[in-house]
Amino acid sequence: MSGVLSGFAVIWTVIAVGYFVGRTGVLGEHARYVLNRLTFFVASPALLFTTLADSDPSAVLGPFLGVAAASSVATAVVFILITRWWLRRDLTESTIGAMSASTVNSANLGLPIALYVLGDMAHAAPVILWQLALYSPVCLAILDSSTSRHRTTVISMLVQTLKNPMIVGSLAGLVCALFDLHLPQPLADPVELIAGASIPAMLIAFGISLVGSKPLEVAGGRRADTLVATAMKLVFQPVVAWVLALWVFGLESDAVFAAVIMAALPTAQNIFVTASRYERGIVLAKDTVLLTTIVAVPAMMVVPLLLA
Repeated sequence: MSGVLSGFAVIWTVIAVGYFVGRTGVLGEHARYVLNRLTFFVASPALLFTTLADSDPSAVLGPFLGVAAASSVATAVVFILITRWWLRRDLTESTIGAMSASTVNSANLGLPIALYVLGDMAHAAPVILWQLALYSPVCLAILDSSTSRHRTTVISMLVQTLKNPMIVGSLAGLVCALFDLHLPQPLADPVELIAGASIPAMLIAFGISLVGSKPLEVAGGRRADTLVATAMKLVFQPVVAWVLALWVFGLESDAVFAAVIMAALPTAQNIFVTASRYERGIVLAKDTVLLTTIVAVPAMMVVPLLLA
């Protein structure tokens, strides 16, 4: 479990720096806004490109990809059904909530956990590939179409999708991986340098957002949404992953454990960035990221006991 604790320690240290920056105001009152836009439009697309371009698609197209895909989709669909029927949320906010409930922190936490807890970083690759190349682009396309001021058609949705820098970065990286293409070194180096700014900027922006805020505040009006999203992220999705890994794909016990651990990862911080970009579901995304990141440590420690 030292790998789990180390991964969370890194994340919370950077978030604490962001909180201190927000408290002191050294970056000005618009710091969070600027950092979020920097991450969404510049750094994250570069990170998505470099991550997928260096991946081996043939090595990750297997049972782990199936478990990651099916468990996240099932979680998202159930969340949308609950919030649309019970809480009467619109499609945009329901989509943000569904992403909060089903998108795992597969990169800056999934990679170290895969390496130090599961012993093989390859366990994180299928999750990263699924989320970056397929799942996130589809969710972002839904958000683009639902927030557009014009009548949405198939063509307009495709145009809006292709204008989204995160989708462009994901697709470009996947194309490079599939066809074994490589950027010239003078171009690859600055892209990697920019990509390195994504996670720190994302975490610092999240830390700034915590100044003066408390999770599950009644004034936020999204306490029920947050509790549902948190429960589905830390309980429902890992259970679905366990059922799929054991009973559908027939994986061995070690592989089942790996699949459940990856599904039990907390909500990815970039969901907060996405919510901030579309200016919808910000409280829901922020609180879900915060609660799942706190509770995921003890939750992951329980997984090996339940599977023993």
